[in-house]
Amino acid sequence: MDEPRAVMTADDISRALTRMTHEIVERNRGAEGVLLLGILTRGVPLAHRIAEIAAHSELTLPVGQLDITMYRDDLRANPTRPVGRTILPGSIDDRVVVLVDDVLYSGRTVQAALHALADLGRPSSIQLVTLIDRGLRELPIQADVVGKSLPSARSERVRVQLSETDGEDLVTIERTAQ
Repeated sequence: MDEPRAVMTADDISRALTRMTHEIVERNRGAEGVLLLGILTRGVPLAHRIAEIAAHSELTLPVGQLDITMYRDDLRANPTRPVGRTILPGSIDDRVVVLVDDVLYSGRTVQAALHALADLGRPSSIQLVTLIDRGLRELPIQADVVGKSLPSARSERVRVQLSETDGEDLVTIERTAQ
């Protein structure tokens, strides 16, 4: 295994989130009817940061969290997973739901999130926001707003660390043993 290489520092993450927030607001012509749903685990603090950045412009973006554990297609292969809680700041019916996640890779996490949302209500639309898009999709899913495109090989691991969950803000990439 190679030594992890930093690809985004705390300042890079902060700048990307500021730009992403502006893109979300622009795309939706404001914040009215928009709801941020962070996908557990690291999507939740990212959604809260986006809401905080929007609040600096006096825009309110309600934030919730979405647990997709029971909707994953690999549950049989790894059945002992901790189950989190889905917390909604209100109904998702007829709202623009912006799913927030840290890394978009195969698209399977997003597929699970879409299944979970279908059980929770009927949004007017669903958008996807991700800090890192590493490519290599297995499903026809793409992000609407991306912090950084980071093409990578399947033999590489992209790791997002956030101060809320890991004590520091850093994105690294490393080659894994094959």
